[in-house]
Amino acid sequence: MPERQDLAGRHILLGLSGGIASYKSAELVRELSRAGATVQVVMTEAAEHFITPVTMQALSNRPVVTSQWDAREPNNMAHINLTREADAMLIAPASADFIAKLVQGRADDLLSLACLARPIERCPLLVAPAMNREMWAHPATQRNVRQLVADGATLLGPGAGDQACGEVGDGRMLEAVELCEAMIAFFQPKLLAGRRVLITAGPTFEPIDPVRGITNHSSGKMGFALARAAQEAGAQVTLVAGPVHMPTPRGVARLDVQTARQMHAAVLPLAPQHDVFIATAAVADWRPDTTADQKIKKQGDSRVPTLALTENPDILAAVAALPQRPYCVGFAAESEQLLQHASEKRLRKNIPLIVGNLGPATFGRDDNALLLVDEQGHHDIPHADKLTLARALVREIAGRIGQPHTPA
Repeated sequence: MPERQDLAGRHILLGLSGGIASYKSAELVRELSRAGATVQVVMTEAAEHFITPVTMQALSNRPVVTSQWDAREPNNMAHINLTREADAMLIAPASADFIAKLVQGRADDLLSLACLARPIERCPLLVAPAMNREMWAHPATQRNVRQLVADGATLLGPGAGDQACGEVGDGRMLEAVELCEAMIAFFQPKLLAGRRVLITAGPTFEPIDPVRGITNHSSGKMGFALARAAQEAGAQVTLVAGPVHMPTPRGVARLDVQTARQMHAAVLPLAPQHDVFIATAAVADWRPDTTADQKIKKQGDSRVPTLALTENPDILAAVAALPQRPYCVGFAAESEQLLQHASEKRLRKNIPLIVGNLGPATFGRDDNALLLVDEQGHHDIPHADKLTLARALVREIAGRIGQPHTPA
């Protein structure tokens, strides 16, 4: 698949204040550029002690601006010109000192001056804190952060982990990939703002004995893409995941399960609290009637053990039958006669929308094509990468459920 261009046409004003995390900003420029954005870098004097303007210029292909007295500007007003061109302003890293400057409205260098002079209604400010854990936890910093958010800024992070000082805790700047994804999400239409979305993803695994089991071919990629797309659209997302090895999309609450019964037990109490339920998981239809405590051994005489199966609970049908059910979206992974089988499954489950795909053609892949089936008929979402498909499906769902309401 071609590289995504989610930020095509966007111009980002990237500000660096002083901090060791400035090294991540070099990779951030690369990530934003890969996503299609143009990036103009502004650096404070403190930032220049950690990374050079030469590096940032080479990566952004634009001269780095460091002084409010930059004579290259025809009107000598870099703080005005830079912010009028930008679709958004991102401060990464944002030190404790620089956050305090923003809150107080101080403007004693180019970057703080540009933040103050930006047109608030069309140049939003995003801030990625980076500092020692004690500095982050200090009441003054926490007070400043609360005020910064109240003033309209969007806070990205911080993360937690090892710090340059040798300590461990909150205060790390998010990684470049995380910040780029957050920037992409920021510009996505908030079609599900105020909504709560519950999603299942991945396979289930039904143990036969301690080392064997019954499962399905499912990577979980579509379900995780849907979780990201719904979160980007402003929803509060809960993801119930079978055994997959995928990172949790930023801002998504995740519950890990293994078996169909565990997934059923996790989903049913949550479903009435959500507006939308998307059953993406490839749940095993059957499980062994009994599970051996120890590994079943070969007998040496060619005898094959008999495996008695019992049916697993139907999670989607159970949610659809709730008195206060969410809007239910099912998935039908078929190997043939996709429209017929998907249509039959929609009626059988008593749900308004089902999404069909040819399982063998998509399991484990990063791309797919979808068939949407409802009571009015059916239509295709053409072949694309799974995040593009997920965003298209989110738009479909948002258009069908209308304005937010308070779920029971």
